[in-house]
Amino acid sequence: MQPSEIISVNLWQILVSLLNLVILFLIIKKFLYQPVKNVLKSRQDKIDEQNNKASEYLSDAERTKAELEAKLNDAENQADNILNEATVNAQRRKEKILDEARDEAESIIRQAKTNAELEMKKAESEIKTQIVDVSFELSKKIIEREIKEEDHHKLIDSFITQIGDGDEE
Repeated sequence: MQPSEIISVNLWQILVSLLNLVILFLIIKKFLYQPVKNVLKSRQDKIDEQNNKASEYLSDAERTKAELEAKLNDAENQADNILNEATVNAQRRKEKILDEARDEAESIIRQAKTNAELEMKKAESEIKTQIVDVSFELSKKIIEREIKEEDHHKLIDSFITQIGDGDEE
C-alpha cells in the first residue's frame, strides 16, 4: 500500500458509520434510555414521596411536641396549684391545732384554778374545824379550871368571830 491510501478519507464508510451511529443511538434511546429514564423517574417519585412523608411526620412531631409541652405546662401549673393548696391547708390545720391546744391549755388552767380554789376552801374548812376542835378542847380545859359556862360561850363566840373576821380579809 501506498502512503496516500493510508490517510485517505472514504466518504461511503463515513456515511455508513454515521448511519450505524444513528441507528445505534435510536436503539439505545428506545431500549435503554427510556427504561433508565423511567427507573430514575420512579426513584425520584419514591424519594419525593418519602420527603413528603418525612415532612408530614416532622410536622406531626412538631405538633405533638407543642401539645406535649402545653400539657407539661398545664401539669406543672396544676402541681403548683396543688402544692399551694396543700400548703394553705396545712397552715390552716396547724392554726386549728394550735387554737385547739390553746383552748385545751386554758381549760386545763381554769380547771386547775378551780381545783386549787376548792382545795383552798376545803383546807380552810378543815382548819376551821380543827380550830373549833382545838378551841373546844381548850375550853374544856379552861372550864375545868373553874370558868363559868357563860364565860365559856362568850370566849368561844369571840374566838369564832375572830376566825370569821380573819376569813374576810
